[in-house]
Amino acid sequence: MGRVIVRRPVRRISATGDRRRPDALAAEEPLELRVGGRALAVTMRTPGHDVELAHGFLLSEGVIGGREDIAVARYCDGVDDQGRNTYNVLDIALADGVPPPDTGVERNFYTTSSCGVCGKAALDAVKLRTRFSPATAAFSVKSETLAGLPDALRARQKVFASTGGLHAAALFTPDGSLATVREDVGRHNAVDKVLGWAVLEGRVPAPGYGLLVSGRASFELVQKAAMAGIGLLAAVSAPSSLAVELAEENGMTLVGFLRGDSMNLYTGDHRILT
Repeated sequence: MGRVIVRRPVRRISATGDRRRPDALAAEEPLELRVGGRALAVTMRTPGHDVELAHGFLLSEGVIGGREDIAVARYCDGVDDQGRNTYNVLDIALADGVPPPDTGVERNFYTTSSCGVCGKAALDAVKLRTRFSPATAAFSVKSETLAGLPDALRARQKVFASTGGLHAAALFTPDGSLATVREDVGRHNAVDKVLGWAVLEGRVPAPGYGLLVSGRASFELVQKAAMAGIGLLAAVSAPSSLAVELAEENGMTLVGFLRGDSMNLYTGDHRILT
């Protein structure tokens, strides 16, 4: 798994004794995202699927609407003390005619693993308007199908199984098939990666998919789903109050506490078939 997992020695103390052994940690490294050579954001992420992450990020920020809006993505600069490329700087060239990001998208500070909106230059830019209304998504899923998705997601979290330290996101179909799964130390990065996959596959807008996340449903995750035209977001844990408000405003279905055979339907319960 290369740079995704880092092994470190650890002293383990338990009821059965005290010993030292190697432990597997989820890798966390900075990724600087540039557009046209201009620094746009720095996020702490798990290396891998960086091009997807960049496409998903730019989609969720309203910079692009599809893969045709990006001409090329390439790693640049960033080298370590031995002159080797760190693959931690990614430069995106937008296609001709695509406006560059406005100042509201710029991040004055780095984006942490847990927060994708920290350091926004303009707080008014946090609440974005989607070009693909999720309210029109005719997506529906049976409650028993939805109930089985967390276990299906966990079965495909290979790095989590080794480290226990990653979030996951998936796009799923009405029959419960997981179209793609991505892991990352940041929940917003995991979502950007699956949305970036959809962009690169030419599947945005994505009204035929639901979005599943392994943790809580925050405002920004609802926003990201809305920007892709996704009408249903399901979370294993709790939603925030602002997440519920934004989902309702955009005509989305928001499911929380998806555990076992139970779930809470906060908005748009017409998409859940019982």
